[in-house]
Amino acid sequence: MPLNASAALRTFSDDEGAATAEYVIATMAAVGLAGLLVMILRGDAVKEILMDLVRTALSVAG
Repeated sequence: MPLNASAALRTFSDDEGAATAEYVIATMAAVGLAGLLVMILRGDAVKEILMDLVRTALSVAG
């Protein structure tokens, strides 16, 4: 059953759900970035830098 041009245009120009798809993509990107940050912050070098920063802050405050 062939479609005429106006029917095809109506079919392919419908953007219902496009915003939802964009939200899903943005959410997945945010989750990926959060996972990457968790992996980085769990590293020993980062822990040592943060501990040195806390020790310095406590020694200056005291």
